[in-house]
Amino acid sequence: MVIRAFHDLTAELLAVLEDRTTERDVKIERVTKLIDRRDGLLSQIKPPFTGEEQQMGRAVLLLNQRVNHLLKLQKQEIQRDIQEMNKKKKSSNKYTNPYESLSVDGVFYDKRN
Repeated sequence: MVIRAFHDLTAELLAVLEDRTTERDVKIERVTKLIDRRDGLLSQIKPPFTGEEQQMGRAVLLLNQRVNHLLKLQKQEIQRDIQEMNKKKKSSNKYTNPYESLSVDGVFYDKRN
């Protein structure tokens, strides 16, 4: 039953996203694999559906809302880390070369020569 497999993959994806103990790179790799597998199953789901399949579909929709929310939070966390990294990079560059970004306003040209 394709919908049950899709439901199980969605539940597994949710468990991976809710797990705070795994390293981010490992988590992203697992999430990517699960999403790819879910995408393959999604194309195989075709009506008509039985009553049990409809119930399973409703459950998947609820799980999917939670998955989407957690994916957005993960994306925001990554963006925040990138912004912090860029700030640290800029401040480090200013420390190593403090005269790099000086403006040259007020330059005087002597025309007598």
